[in-house]
Amino acid sequence: MSTDAFVAAFGREPDIGWRSPGRVNLIGEHTDYNDGFVLPLAIPREAHVLAARRADRVLRIVSARATDVAAEVDLGTLAPGAIDGWAAYVAGTAWALQGHGVDVPGADLLVDGDVPRGAGLSSSAALECAVAGALLHLAGADLPLATVALLAQKAENDFVGVPCGVMDQFASTHGRAGHLLLLDTRSLEPRHIPFDLATEGLTLVVIDTRAPHRLVDGEYAARRASCEQASVLLGVPSLRDVADLGTAMSMLDDHVLQSRVRHVVTENQRVLDVVALLEAGDVRGIGPLLTASHVSLRDDYEVSSVELDVAVDSALRAGAYGARMTGGGFGGSAIALVETAQTESLRVAVRAAFADAGLDEPAFLDAVPVDGYGRLG
Repeated sequence: MSTDAFVAAFGREPDIGWRSPGRVNLIGEHTDYNDGFVLPLAIPREAHVLAARRADRVLRIVSARATDVAAEVDLGTLAPGAIDGWAAYVAGTAWALQGHGVDVPGADLLVDGDVPRGAGLSSSAALECAVAGALLHLAGADLPLATVALLAQKAENDFVGVPCGVMDQFASTHGRAGHLLLLDTRSLEPRHIPFDLATEGLTLVVIDTRAPHRLVDGEYAARRASCEQASVLLGVPSLRDVADLGTAMSMLDDHVLQSRVRHVVTENQRVLDVVALLEAGDVRGIGPLLTASHVSLRDDYEVSSVELDVAVDSALRAGAYGARMTGGGFGGSAIALVETAQTESLRVAVRAAFADAGLDEPAFLDAVPVDGYGRLG
């Protein structure tokens, strides 16, 4: 992002630029708010923030895609509900930092980025983390990466009102080039798993279905609430602690709760199984586990969509080793693991399947692990 845009918006040069990537989750969906395991990677699509300190306590927020100020707020009166729309993710991050004791200064902020909104690639987490990095620099403060991620999550949970888990923010802050991030969301202990597909002649294709990725319409919150209800009925702190799936099924009378528990328990195991295969050098062997994850998300967790199912089914018919929806669901993106030589034929097949189903044409990108957030430029 050029500093010229900042000068045009605010009439002066920025003090700092910060970047933070979006993410693709290889496997481990809807497990993060159940104290489970996730396996995302940061991708080369980023949110960018240019910032300059102000002498007052005002936060001015501008998008590089617009010409007017999206929001202008007093940091002294900032509270949930004060701002809505995309600017709430920015203001909420400042609010969360303040609540942690950071002396956030007034600032002019210009935001931009190329993480597709609504694609399930964590554009919101990327924005939150980029804003956090810029504001911390202006405040002359330094926080551990895990704290940054948790404060960004707090902004989304408590200011914006989306009850997301912590995977997205950890992927954005802790990403490492050439690696997946295995995160135990109970201990918050990150572990980097080598994931160099190019040397294997493989590509992880992201299929953006262009179907809006909606998490604020109550469905995501309903899934989380059902998991919490099941945990209480099973007498465990979280579904991470279910030791025997058969016993758990026999203790629950409600079919929906049984389905939700079955997904979370089996998905946690699939994450660990994928890691074991990768560490054994069997990258292609993870394909069936990716597909099994999608089936579980579709049938037991009921978070897929027509577009996601068409993407997965057509990718598998085109020769993918495995495919699954990625992200919270209800729209967004799918991923497919395929031989690099077959990526173009896979894209052609998926486009044709979407056309046959009367769906809008999907978009594609290749997921390559990159480093997490840091200074821009």
